[in-house]
Amino acid sequence: MTKRPGHAHSTSEPILMQTFDASGIDKEYQFYDEEAARVSQKIDEELKRDWVRRKDAQRRQVKVMLLGQAESGKSTLQKQFQLYYAHHALDHERPLWRPVVYFNILKAVRMILDELDHELNNLSIDDSVEGQAVAHSLAPLGDLSEEFSRLRTKLVPLVAMEDSLASELSGGVAVTGGRTGVYVRAGWQALVTPLSPNRSRALPGTGGLSPAVAQVTGLASRTLIAVQNEVDELWKHPAVRILLNNRRIRLDESAPFFLDSIKRVAQPDYLPSTADLLNVRLQTLGVAEHSFDIELCGSRYNWLMYDVGGARHAWVPYFDDATAIIFLAPISAFDQYLEEDPRTNRVDDSLQLFTAICSNKLLKNSHLVLMLNKTDLLRKKLEAGVKVRKYITSYGDRPNTYADVSEYFRAHFIQVHRRHDISRRALYVHFTSMLDIRATQDIIVNVGEAIIRSHIAKTGLA
Repeated sequence: MTKRPGHAHSTSEPILMQTFDASGIDKEYQFYDEEAARVSQKIDEELKRDWVRRKDAQRRQVKVMLLGQAESGKSTLQKQFQLYYAHHALDHERPLWRPVVYFNILKAVRMILDELDHELNNLSIDDSVEGQAVAHSLAPLGDLSEEFSRLRTKLVPLVAMEDSLASELSGGVAVTGGRTGVYVRAGWQALVTPLSPNRSRALPGTGGLSPAVAQVTGLASRTLIAVQNEVDELWKHPAVRILLNNRRIRLDESAPFFLDSIKRVAQPDYLPSTADLLNVRLQTLGVAEHSFDIELCGSRYNWLMYDVGGARHAWVPYFDDATAIIFLAPISAFDQYLEEDPRTNRVDDSLQLFTAICSNKLLKNSHLVLMLNKTDLLRKKLEAGVKVRKYITSYGDRPNTYADVSEYFRAHFIQVHRRHDISRRALYVHFTSMLDIRATQDIIVNVGEAIIRSHIAKTGLA
């Protein structure tokens, strides 16, 4: 039979037809519908459980901000929390603090030598009352220039390492104004270990430090061991004591602790002690987050602590949900002024910053704790005869005793809270010395429980 043009098959060829059972199709579709529904329900239930878990975890997060001016003790308080709630993590970090301790010592030695040079070169031309008093007190010691020239020559290799050690620890972080020193951001520990992407493996026996940091740390250690006697001689020299007592030499607060411990630190197997970790000085920039798990009444809470380093006001919008604010005010700093503004007294600056916290609407729901810090240094200054009224004229003729001075400062901060706190919240005030481990950890427990109980009441957690 002839095919019609355009057709592939003849119309007379049989066409095979497939027949279906309609009831079978319905059953098959029904099976798939039920299975899809079960899968969908399972996914929905899992999503709901995940949402509940995340919601519960979020409700059990306690956000705490550490606020206060530079050198107020925020980082030391953070270490105290870490020591109490996560001491294993702090133990793991000990080797990383070794180069920072060395830097603190190098900086102190350099500052003493620089101030000695300045004072000895200007004794004959400084006709101020204080200058004449210093000259008179140094006179019995005779000509000191040759003696200190010998010490400087011995110590030059040590102080020459300060900048290279600072550079490695800072990891390239620089600050405006040309200020030198060690300035670190959150996670600085990763920069001095070989764990970051651009670091090679650590060398054996370096305590986990990256090769570059380990090299400069090892050199600092060997140099310190070689000149430890000269460092000790310089620190204990009568002329240095006189200049310290006359406040002509102003060292960082950590310096006396480490210079008194030079023989212990200058050991080949030196590893920072807990006291070293609390005393060491390291300037932090930006915001650093620290996490601790705290148990209370059988429940676990995730305590997120934010150390707001050198930042002042830029952080506020990010912490409007903060559970609590711990504000540290170093009341020992009544005789000190801001590095960035030499006209502003540091206690006045703390009061201004505390005023800004109390009056900030974004922070109005946060629990407020005030720590009047560095009471140990305040006692030492008052016992040494430093007069508060010389630096804070409003103090007037009040007695220059610890009880009167500390109460005077406490009253001023309470007055700021009373006048400026927009939410009329309670203020919890503590006198603290962050270097006193036992007393500080008692306060940590009390403050922590109070903050968590407040959080429980606010969130409705059982």
